[in-house]
Amino acid sequence: MTVPTGRRERKKAATRQKIADTALRLFLARGYDAVGIREVAAEADVAVTTVFSHFASKEALVFELDEDFEQRLVRAVTDRAPDEPLIPALRQEIHALVRHCTGDDAAPVWRMITASPALREYEETMRLRHAESLAAAIAADLDLPPATTTCRTIARFVIDAYTLARDAAEPAAAVDEIFQMIEAAWAVARPTQDTTGGGTDHR
Repeated sequence: MTVPTGRRERKKAATRQKIADTALRLFLARGYDAVGIREVAAEADVAVTTVFSHFASKEALVFELDEDFEQRLVRAVTDRAPDEPLIPALRQEIHALVRHCTGDDAAPVWRMITASPALREYEETMRLRHAESLAAAIAADLDLPPATTTCRTIARFVIDAYTLARDAAEPAAAVDEIFQMIEAAWAVARPTQDTTGGGTDHR
């Protein structure tokens, strides 16, 4: 997670974390559908408007690290070393995200998400948004239009790798297995800029 630098930003981040932690504790103790936003606000000792200033919806309270995950995926592309290949950089980041989401304390949360249609729908929307952001970062890295099909496809594969590995019996091994296929697909379809003036090729 990005660490806020200013006092005001740190205070806002602490309030946001307190709300998210409170909401998750109540959801796990009493059930997601049984807890309302007003109860979360009261338990966290903040106003309802404060909850909504930090979280756009009740579902967003469960996926508190949504934005952080999205930024991490983009930075895996934009912040890698000039000589570091794209797919291994993404594999390393997916490994880190999967480790974060497969600890013993994460199991009750995923059971809650699986049991809630609203949370499953929110997660699906979130995954699609992450994939589009990642595709745009990959395309920009190659100086291509954001909607380039190959970039969008590989981005979807990467996001699906996270989901599939998270649910696998051996998550780390699953990440490596899936990324072998992604690496092979990227080697075949990777768009590159044609420096001879003939446009984009697929070498």
